Amino acid sequence: MRDLGGLWADLTDLVLPVECAGCRERRPGLRHGVCPECVAVLGALRPRAVRPTPAPPDLPPCVALGPYAGPLREALLAYKDHGRHGLARPLGALLAEVVAAAVGPARPVTLVPVPDTAAAARARYGDHLGRLTRHCADRLRRAGWPVRVWRPLRALPRPDSVTLDSAGRAAAAESAFRVRPRVPPAPDGAVVVLDDILTTGATLAAVGRALTASGLSPTVAAVLAATEKRHLP
Repeated sequence: MRDLGGLWADLTDLVLPVECAGCRERRPGLRHGVCPECVAVLGALRPRAVRPTPAPPDLPPCVALGPYAGPLREALLAYKDHGRHGLARPLGALLAEVVAAAVGPARPVTLVPVPDTAAAARARYGDHLGRLTRHCADRLRRAGWPVRVWRPLRALPRPDSVTLDSAGRAAAAESAFRVRPRVPPAPDGAVVVLDDILTTGATLAAVGRALTASGLSPTVAAVLAATEKRHLP
């Protein structure tokens, strides 16, 4: 799906601090958000099916760009936790590659980003997944895909998943989402749930159950990274 490409242009268009978002090295004269070596690593990643072990019930099929490690992990942390909003465009382009690989030949697709709580959005400099979704949708549309972004769910307050173990994540995710009132009819085509990182799968499973209850069963979940210790090749 490299016709969605332009990864190098997306990454090197960024005029950001001298610290590379991928390796965190400070290099004299570095004018771009990601150094050439990290661009090469990100450009070499190819989406593949992943599955946490154990997988929670109702988890849809999942596809990830790569493991939550190296430049991909560092770029996600820079984007989410350090306000490097300029990374949304290249990361969104990478997420579009995952969607394309997960769905197959171009066809109508509905993107459903996992909603964030208000507290999480404040802590992460805004709706980080919403920004990724917009850039993902734009890239897919430019490649000829009919794309709709749909937000049928709202997130309820819950603990930060970083502080929870797998059992805690499952319990928190179970009551984390509600279907919005007056949800419009389910759209046609593939329904792809979007998230940034797959860990235990509890959040994506809970989203899948909530969507199914609203009459919209997800086709697949697309994520940028999956934790290595909890997924199988």
